[in-house]
Amino acid sequence: MKAEPLTTVEISKKNLIHNLGEFRKRVGKRIKIMAVVKANAYGHGILEVAKIVSRNGADWLGVASLEEGLLLRQEKINLPILVLGYIPLSEIGKAIKEDLSFVVYNRQTLEKANQKAKVHLKLETGTNRQGIDLKEIVFFAKFCQKKNIFLEGIYTHYANIEDALDPSFAMEQLEVFKKALQLLKQARIEIPLKHTACSAATILFSQTYFNLVRVGISLYGLWPSKETKISAQNSLELKPVLSWKTKIAQIKRVEKGESVGYGRTWWATRKSKIAVLPVGYWDGYDRKLSNSGRVLIHGQFAPVVGRVCMNMIMVDVTDISGVGLEDEVVLLGKQGKNEVTAEELAEKIGTINYEVVTRINPLLSRKVV
Repeated sequence: MKAEPLTTVEISKKNLIHNLGEFRKRVGKRIKIMAVVKANAYGHGILEVAKIVSRNGADWLGVASLEEGLLLRQEKINLPILVLGYIPLSEIGKAIKEDLSFVVYNRQTLEKANQKAKVHLKLETGTNRQGIDLKEIVFFAKFCQKKNIFLEGIYTHYANIEDALDPSFAMEQLEVFKKALQLLKQARIEIPLKHTACSAATILFSQTYFNLVRVGISLYGLWPSKETKISAQNSLELKPVLSWKTKIAQIKRVEKGESVGYGRTWWATRKSKIAVLPVGYWDGYDRKLSNSGRVLIHGQFAPVVGRVCMNMIMVDVTDISGVGLEDEVVLLGKQGKNEVTAEELAEKIGTINYEVVTRINPLLSRKVV
């Protein structure tokens, strides 16, 4: 027996396919698109998203870990998959067995690989995270040749391409990548896939495409940053894919002068009607939204009052007529003509839209609509 969930995350299949189509129009038919589904598809549900995009034009899937890659293979998803994160040396055999391509940026990983491995070398160009220094790139490539490892790709990642209106540093990184390609060409080393473009780069700079782009946050209808949206000048339409909903669990009257919630941080200045919602910071609704967040009920905004609890929040519905038990509440997304956006929540808690959606508890039900 299975209970019907009170709180759900709805995934718009239509909007997801639309966003993928926007990027296909942008890059053309010849350039491959990697749909990045790491971090539970940015909170949207890795299996739900992967199944949709694999049937609607994605060429590759990108994941963060071996666990994510194996999960997709267990679900019979047969697209090429690149594991972008570190795989423990003892686990590399599992990646090879399940036909998962993986990133290499240290010698130990290569030494554990065999001729059935498919690897992508990650070049350090200025982000100073993962990556092989330019002076070592030919050595790594030749090491692959020596062991008959399939050197499938080479790539890099930009440090601030989405955060700055001035792309000069990103262009410096691009030049380092091009230099690596020159060195490999001089060494007569051919690598099939070359990729540098993330969502922001794919939106703004066609010179970063090469023959594969990695689309992450914007696949889900979210802009990488305000700067990217400004620079794009309405050149593509992104539609948010995720809606987060719950139901009213109780409605109660509070008298003027009474407090609500832990710590008594909110006081009624009039007779008030309060709705209790069965969602809290366990679900991913940030505690910093205490007394500052807002939700949608009957298409109208209702402010969060009192502290966000582990499993509950309270909202003021005094000015919304006809509110009843189990009425739909939108925590994130549209209802009627109004919308609570990931950007709004991010600004209120001092973070980015990426974190807002990825922190939605993965145990919550994901429902494709």
